[in-house]
Amino acid sequence: MDAVVEFFAWLWAFWPLRVVVWTLVVTIGVLLAVAYLTYAERKVMSAMQRRQGPMTVGPFGLLQPVADGVKLFAKEMVIPAQADKTLFLLAPMGLFVLALAAWAAIPFDKGWVLANLNVGVLYVLAISSMAVYGVVIAGWASGSRYAFLGGLRSAAQMVSYEVSMGLIIVCVVLCTGSLNLTEIVEAPRPAWMQLLLFPMLVVFLISILAETNRAPFDLPEGESEITGGFMVEYGSMAFALFFLAEYANMILMSAMTTTLFLGGWLPPFGIGALAVVPGIFWFVAKTAAILFFFIWARASLPRFRYDQLMRLGWKVFLPFTLVWVVVTAGAVLAFGGGV
Repeated sequence: MDAVVEFFAWLWAFWPLRVVVWTLVVTIGVLLAVAYLTYAERKVMSAMQRRQGPMTVGPFGLLQPVADGVKLFAKEMVIPAQADKTLFLLAPMGLFVLALAAWAAIPFDKGWVLANLNVGVLYVLAISSMAVYGVVIAGWASGSRYAFLGGLRSAAQMVSYEVSMGLIIVCVVLCTGSLNLTEIVEAPRPAWMQLLLFPMLVVFLISILAETNRAPFDLPEGESEITGGFMVEYGSMAFALFFLAEYANMILMSAMTTTLFLGGWLPPFGIGALAVVPGIFWFVAKTAAILFFFIWARASLPRFRYDQLMRLGWKVFLPFTLVWVVVTAGAVLAFGGGV
């Protein structure tokens, strides 16, 4: 028995195998989370609208995500005659791969991270920023004016709010003194620091709604304006990849919010008695709370006009976050801590 244990310990020490196993675990976990996030979204929204939601496939409709996936993947792939075939197919695949790649630096618990990068924050921000290329390529390659307009809208929207998100992350880095996501979670958070970062948490929550093209900032997909936006010509497996990428990004941004502002896997409010509960449970619970915020916003708020969206990003959030970076730097110098 000891020989078997030693063999598996030696095998696990072989880093390429460890990377492959972790990658498979994270990928399968994210895909399952995406599948049942759609189920949870439909259930929560139906409860808010006094309906039942999915109830037919499986007990309480629990197999509805499986049925939806089979339906989408079984459909015929139709490529428009005017489309650039190569780019038309590469765009959804690229978006999906990027949505999964960013998870490499997210720590689920102490030591539970695929790549414990010293610049983990920059890595996640850079990977999520690259998604705009897939959206623009999808809009252009479709050969549709509606799709191209949706791609341009998405590019402008994501770039506008990424500037504010970057400045918010600068505030967090100033307070914690690290770009490593694990060290950010473990950094001490005195009361003055928590009060200082609370306005940034509010702005960050609104910004990730715009970054992920979710209601009330779902202008790139505005059904009543541009009939579905950059995905209007997509169906079957390609549409499913866009769908998976969107929801994977939702979960990613919720996990980033948990890591940067809510203490990651640490017990809430620093209550030591709760430390007996595994950290992964607290991480999942906090992330689920942010995902509920996404669903609640979609069910409750009407879509913004495009000029309102741009005005909020450039004339409200950008000046506010710029000023708050200076305030944060001054507070760190005055009270100590951080960099």
